[in-house]
Order: sequence, then C-alpha cells, then structure tokens
Amino acid sequence: MSSSKRVENRPDVSQLRSCLSNGHTDRRDTDVVVFDSTDLPATERLFTRAYSQTTICPDGGQPPEAHFQRRWYGPVAVDDLDVRFHMTYEAAPMRRICLTHVRTGTIEEDVAEQGRDVLGPGDVALFCRPDSPYSGRVCNARYAMTMFDLDLLERVAIHDGEPVRLLGHRPVSAEAERFVHATIDYVRSLAAEGAPASPLAAASAANVLAGAVLSAFPNTAMGTAGRPPERTGSRPALLNRAIAFIEENAASPIVLSDVAAWVHVTPRALQYMFKRHLEMTPMAYLRRVRLDHAHRDLVDADPAETTVQRIADRWGFAHTGRFAAAYRQTYGRMPSDTLRY
Repeated sequence: MSSSKRVENRPDVSQLRSCLSNGHTDRRDTDVVVFDSTDLPATERLFTRAYSQTTICPDGGQPPEAHFQRRWYGPVAVDDLDVRFHMTYEAAPMRRICLTHVRTGTIEEDVAEQGRDVLGPGDVALFCRPDSPYSGRVCNARYAMTMFDLDLLERVAIHDGEPVRLLGHRPVSAEAERFVHATIDYVRSLAAEGAPASPLAAASAANVLAGAVLSAFPNTAMGTAGRPPERTGSRPALLNRAIAFIEENAASPIVLSDVAAWVHVTPRALQYMFKRHLEMTPMAYLRRVRLDHAHRDLVDADPAETTVQRIADRWGFAHTGRFAAAYRQTYGRMPSDTLRY
C-alpha cells in the first residue's frame, strides 16, 4: 500500500514539474513543497522533477518509504530528504551546484576517476559535478540538499575569463568543511524562518553561499596566485569608476563580475586594485556602502513606522544580529538606538 500527501494549498506531485523548475520568480519565498510516499514510481518522478532525469532501484527489501521537503530562499533551493530504504540511483547531469549534508545513514557516491566515496553522518560534500551524470547508493539516509544555479558560481568567481570548473567533491580541508557547513546552515536558517526576503537580501545570501563553495572546494579559480599586469597610469581612474558604479548600484544585487565588467578589467585585477589602494575587497566596500545607506535610513526613519529588521533587509542584511554587530563596530552604537533617537 502506498500513499502520497501534500501541504494544504501547496503543489502536489503532479504539479512538481512547474513548481520545481529552475526558475521560481512566480512563487513566494515562503512556499513549501512536501512529498511523502511509499510508491517507488512516484518517488522516481519526484527525484526527476526536483533534480534531473533519475532512475532508482530498491536494494535491500525494505518498503520504499521516502520523505521530501523543499523551501526556497531567493535563488537557493533548500531540501530535506529522508530515504528510509536502500536504493541505487543513476541520473543525468543536474546543471546546478548541489551541496549535501548527511545527517544519518550513508550515501555512496560514484566519483569520476576516483571510484566510490562513502559520505557518513556529518559529512558535507558536493552531491555531483554539475556537468556530469551521477550515480550511487543511498542507504537509509536522512540528508539535506542545498542548490543554486551554476551561473551564480561564474558571477561570483574571481577568474580571468575561463569558465570555472569544480575539481573535487570534498572540501579542501577540515577548516574549509566547517566554513561551508556554517554557511549552508546560515542560508538554510533564513529559509526556515519563512518570512519573504527582499530581492537584495536573498541575492546577497546566495552570493555568500556561492563564495563559500569557491573557497571550500577545489576549482580552477582557486589558488591561481599571480599579480595582474600593472597599468599604473590607469589604476586611479579605474578605481574611481568602480567605486562610482558600486555606490550608484548599492541597492541592486551586483556581484564582483558586474563591477569588473563595468570597468573592463578581470575580476582578479579588480580585486587586486581594491586591496592595493583601499585595503579591502570590492565586495567588502559594497557592504560598507550598504551599511552606510542603512545608517542614513535609521537616522531619518520614524520608529513608529519601521523596524531595524526592515531597514537591514532593505539593504541586503538578512541576519539582523550580524547587521547589528557590524553596525555597532562601525558607528559605536546599536542600530536600535539610532532608530529610537
């Protein structure tokens, strides 16, 4: 006997193809899709619609009981899965960045050119390479999947024009694993809160997650140290132009590559320029500009008509506590004090 159910007023399995498509601008960020089933073909369709064309096969004789939940935070999809049987799977390329965190049980991944790797409780890894078919085995596992589109990685990366390729599925060190794990937890906590995010706050959180992936996992944009060619005469003018672009577009979800394209230099050259002349990265400068805008809004606002959280969210600070800490470090007082007086 099998069953499937859905959250009231939410899409059911027959509607997942449209609801779980790559784009989600026609949905509210608070949408939640829930799927519970012991019907193997229904579960296979769910995996196909949620990830990519998938074939699954039970392995072990248990009832094929599966539970799935998806939330969104802007462009990031946040999934929780509980596969209460053993199954093998084969799937087409996902074309997205998919991070997995195993909570219980194991996931056996077939890694290209490396054989099978076993992920156990606590492990964080890339579930698959975005451009390659993937296969493996899920063994009575409860795990989380956090996904975003591949083009976001390109936009955030510091590289010199060549497409960024991920070279491994495990973080480069224990410290890198802790870092990416903490970032995933941060973004997932925002999704779990259920409150709609402003476009800027959602984009900022997604950018942080993409940056964490590039910092934690081996890739072609990592560790390519090298000083960009000097163009001493044009540096100050280019820097001023980049600063002007950042300040004029602080209310938009811009990333490093947008600024670099505007001033016609590579992202790496732009990074070097800011560090040399301002002793900070372009994105740190952007956060400082947004913090300044938030400060001005707090000074001008009526506390009866707005809150610190609303102003922080308006300027891309999704986590109010982190915003308050940054604000206090910069202005010497809490944002609530500025708003109140």
